[in-house]
Amino acid sequence: MGSRSRQVTDLSPIPRTDTGQDDGTAAAGDRVVGRARFRERLARSLFLVPAAAYLLLFFGYPIVKNVVMSFQQYTVTTFYTGVAAFVGLQNYAEILSSDLFSKALLTTVLFTSGSIIGQFAIGLAFALFFRRRFPLGGVLRALLLLPWLLPLVVSGTTWRWMLDPDTGVVNTVLRGLHLSSSGIPWLTGTSQALVSVILINIWVGIPFNTAILYGGLQDIPPHLYEAAKLDGAGPLASFRHVTWPLLRPVVSVVLVLGVVYTLKVLDIILVVTGGGPADATETLATHSYELSFQQFEFGRGAAVSNVLIVLSLLFALVYLRANRRARNI
Repeated sequence: MGSRSRQVTDLSPIPRTDTGQDDGTAAAGDRVVGRARFRERLARSLFLVPAAAYLLLFFGYPIVKNVVMSFQQYTVTTFYTGVAAFVGLQNYAEILSSDLFSKALLTTVLFTSGSIIGQFAIGLAFALFFRRRFPLGGVLRALLLLPWLLPLVVSGTTWRWMLDPDTGVVNTVLRGLHLSSSGIPWLTGTSQALVSVILINIWVGIPFNTAILYGGLQDIPPHLYEAAKLDGAGPLASFRHVTWPLLRPVVSVVLVLGVVYTLKVLDIILVVTGGGPADATETLATHSYELSFQQFEFGRGAAVSNVLIVLSLLFALVYLRANRRARNI
């Protein structure tokens, strides 16, 4: 060979891609990722097991048991024998054809309507009032919560003493002011008793309405009121075009929860009037209680309570749907 430089050609082998091996590696990686995601979902699901078990045990089972009981002749003997004859719709037919049921249904409507209107109107007024800052405003808001924090049995007992026709402080004040010579039969008159329990329930429910509505008012931006004021809007116009539209979602929650809660009010009526006089304050809730725990007709009592549940669900569905349509207009 001469001294001339030679051109060296690189003949090293070119790397070859093994398609089968790469596919296997990718598949193995996918399986690892899939197992990791499965373990993550399983871990998250395990955290929900206690809550789900609690709901099924303390909410699901009683509801199912109550529905089944309403189709049975369930009496005190059933607790010992464990046997309850299946009677189909007989319990529902008996309660629906009863004069007391129709009277209790009307009383429930009147009691719920009066309570909700009073609670909401006064609660909204208080919420608007406390929105303005003034000395001791926080203290007054805290004191306003006391009726809501007190046990209902304590509140009912206190009001029963205050409204006693003979020795109650209310009639004593009325006689002292010469507004009534003999006093008003707050708890013994058939027409006055229903008004009395409605007023008591309004007193109990005002703090809840005030607290929720006051929280909703705090979320309304102040600059909207400033803009409305610059446009010449007065207090009523500002409430109509600014406050009410933005407060409507909170109002929906307050009304739905208020109606559902009021439909099942039992403590106040039992403590104050016991459903009397002459069944003037007998509601579906107290009627169900009396059938179940005074007459020991558990099947009929369960049927009445199921009717009450259906009424609550119907109201919630109808109101929420109507409110949704109103927002979409």
